[in-house]
Amino acid sequence: MWETTRPERPGRRGAVTARTRLSQSAVEERRQAVLRHVADHGETRIDDLARHFDVSLMTMHRDLDDLAGRHLLRKERGRAVAFPALTMETATRFRENSALAAKNALCAAAADRIRPGSTVLMDDSTTLFPLAPALARLDQLHVVTNSVGLAERLGSAPGVSVTLLGGHYRGDFNSCTGPTVTRALSRIRADLALMSATAVLEGRLFHPLNDYVEVKLAMLASAEQALLLADHSKFGKTATYAYGTVADYHAVITDTGTPEAELTAIRDLGVPVETIEPEEPSL
Repeated sequence: MWETTRPERPGRRGAVTARTRLSQSAVEERRQAVLRHVADHGETRIDDLARHFDVSLMTMHRDLDDLAGRHLLRKERGRAVAFPALTMETATRFRENSALAAKNALCAAAADRIRPGSTVLMDDSTTLFPLAPALARLDQLHVVTNSVGLAERLGSAPGVSVTLLGGHYRGDFNSCTGPTVTRALSRIRADLALMSATAVLEGRLFHPLNDYVEVKLAMLASAEQALLLADHSKFGKTATYAYGTVADYHAVITDTGTPEAELTAIRDLGVPVETIEPEEPSL
């Protein structure tokens, strides 16, 4: 994909616009940054966005067309308008590519707690996606999940048996919910549940959709132990539905960007919390 990185200087006959080929991941990273900027400001003029991100107006229009097509913001005449803050949290493609360094660090810390021969419940959280390569190296592991994305990542691992919990399919989460999922979980006894949260405030957990709350509660009830993996961006927020506290988990793993007040609230509930320093991405 070609992107304009420097406009042609006026007055130079025959000047050629400098162009750089960006990878799709680099374009997606910029679009996530645009989305965050619009979400933080509520609405922003498109020409201001182009200047802020140092791209051409045409490139910014392409970025906004893509984000609007994914229902992550509204593109109106001359401006980009944010949806409610948590709307973007429900879009799998956005969630999958956000806070990757932190997610990788959390999953690396959690991998050491998973034993061969275990039955592990995993929810639909994209935070858990980086765990797939580590789990694929284990033998006689049984993973039970409602996440189509996780099932796809683990399905070809020779030592891993995957049970995909079917039910009402939600394309925005690429996963299943509903009574079929919760009934299946009631018949399972797992060694460990691995989950994340959309929003955490002072140790309380929240999600924008009640169907997913029911799945998380059913997983907690079916597991001997549970770990909560949540990067710093999940803290200090609420959503429509509350579903307990971090005290329902045996430990919390987060990164060093999480506010100290949130860490204190977790510890005050008697829950061990491990903070991990994410590695800087290589250039």
